[in-house]
Amino acid sequence: MAPPPLLLLKDISLSYGNTPLLSDAVLSIGQGERLCLVGRNGSGKSTLLKIAAGMIEPDGGSRFVQPGATIRYLPQEPDLSAYPSTGAFVEAGLAPGDDPHRARYLLESLGLTGDERPANLSGGETRRAALAQVLAPDPDILLLDEPTNHLDVAAIERLETVLKESRSALVLISHDRRFLETLSQETVWLDRGVTRRLDKGFGAFEAWRDGILEEEETARHKLGRMIVREEHWLRYGVSARRKRNQRRLENLVSLRGERTVAKRNRTQADVKMSAHEANESGRKVIEARGLAKRYGDRVLVRDFNIKIARGDRVGLVGPNGAGKTTLINMLTGALEPDSGRVKFGTNLEVATLDQRREQLDPERSVSATLTGGSGDTVIINGEERHIISYMKDFLFEPEQARTPIKALSGGERGRLMLALALAHPSNVLVLDEPTNDLDLETLDVLQELLADYPGTVLLVSHDRDFLDRTVTSIVASEGDGQWIEYAGGYTDMMAQRGAGAGTPKRDKPAATSRSKGSSPAKPTPAARKRLSPKEQHLLKTAPERMDKLTEEIRRLEHILADPQLYTKDREAFTAAAEALGKAQDELAAVEEDWLRLELLQEEIAANAGATLAQ
Repeated sequence: MAPPPLLLLKDISLSYGNTPLLSDAVLSIGQGERLCLVGRNGSGKSTLLKIAAGMIEPDGGSRFVQPGATIRYLPQEPDLSAYPSTGAFVEAGLAPGDDPHRARYLLESLGLTGDERPANLSGGETRRAALAQVLAPDPDILLLDEPTNHLDVAAIERLETVLKESRSALVLISHDRRFLETLSQETVWLDRGVTRRLDKGFGAFEAWRDGILEEEETARHKLGRMIVREEHWLRYGVSARRKRNQRRLENLVSLRGERTVAKRNRTQADVKMSAHEANESGRKVIEARGLAKRYGDRVLVRDFNIKIARGDRVGLVGPNGAGKTTLINMLTGALEPDSGRVKFGTNLEVATLDQRREQLDPERSVSATLTGGSGDTVIINGEERHIISYMKDFLFEPEQARTPIKALSGGERGRLMLALALAHPSNVLVLDEPTNDLDLETLDVLQELLADYPGTVLLVSHDRDFLDRTVTSIVASEGDGQWIEYAGGYTDMMAQRGAGAGTPKRDKPAATSRSKGSSPAKPTPAARKRLSPKEQHLLKTAPERMDKLTEEIRRLEHILADPQLYTKDREAFTAAAEALGKAQDELAAVEEDWLRLELLQEEIAANAGATLAQ
């Protein structure tokens, strides 16, 4: 027989005005269980967590807590203003008999000393102090609402280690997939006010969720066909006995009622993102040589070199304060380096998303922000869109057009910033922490947009899974102003460094690093001295070949975009589809060969330089 739960919420219902938020929701937490609570922005996850913490009274349902069980809750926005230091704040969360040494240990584990003044803390430092306070008493249940917000990758990985070692039961709300996959053992999905439970971690959630939504869509389709059949019978069927007719009429009314409920209960629409594409840039986008930047005695960037070509997706990672935003501003020309130079390619159009939302005037309305205060339309990819229609693509309701920015939630502000950035013509996207406050479904759509975006992307993010899914190389901080580029995503960078971002690099050569600011690896006994003639030819002709294949792919996509082609000429449609697949495969192969030979050529040059220096 399973032991009774430490905390049980049963049949929880809650409405705000006439809008139901929770309906018969259930949440059960047993000793040592590790749950993740997932759902769309606005689905009520934070509200349900506050009900579990005893901070909100629901309209209906019951809350049971085992006598003597201790619960600690981490809010999204901790307030330390009443305390003189982070140490005092953490110790204030201890109960009589708790170990004060554990408070200091947790502060140090999360990168704080305990002497920091709350007024001087960054968002990430505030979050770490709040985490230390809820962890220090070693409670029976930890309720954590977005614990990774404002934390850098190194701090997230330290937090994962601390939570793995904790004996507390966990309920986690987070948009960080990797964090949820690492820590969760069971998943609770809050969808349209109702909870569903999966006895597996987050890694199995999305396939399970998609299966449920597919079943619902099939059921709605069957219901619609039944209604059509009954309506046809009533209009054209042979009259039978009056009672039988009345019974079928009542059945039709019942089916229509079911369809109305099904429509009302349909899952929230997906975000529809599309970038306003400018004319294509030149193949060379950015070339930086010898970049350096310091503020006083603090060196943020030292002798940094990089080449960024059209179509590259470069991610920047490192601890908070390492200089990621400073480096990206120098690469885009928004900030002058102390030394070194940046050379820009031709025809560049840059669109920027700022992590601090500084472009948003809190008093301005949503529609005025998107249109610039003039008119009620925006131009997206050459087509005029009414502002209400464009807002709906980002899940805003029509009545929110006149809503001031200050009244929006964090997730809504994040979506608005994306809508604003994507409305401007661009062939270079600069995204500084775009994943903050976005739900998992919106992140999926953003990831797909970046995958299809034909231009160049510079991305600052602490979301390891998002980086793995979107970037082609990682520029990582190595400390003391040193930055090195690694081919691949975050996981590839870890394999090459032998450690994650913000962690001291292990003694392991990063053969795929392309930054010329890094120390060249020592040549192995079998080091190559030169490219073969065939490789030299491939390297020289690859850019032209890639351009031709890109043009061919666009031509074929234009042909297949004709909705009448399949019915008019099925053979032409099939031939074009096969040719498109072949061209895409060939382009991927040429790009892979080109990148491999570029890296090999740079490695040969580095080895030659090291040999001359010896």
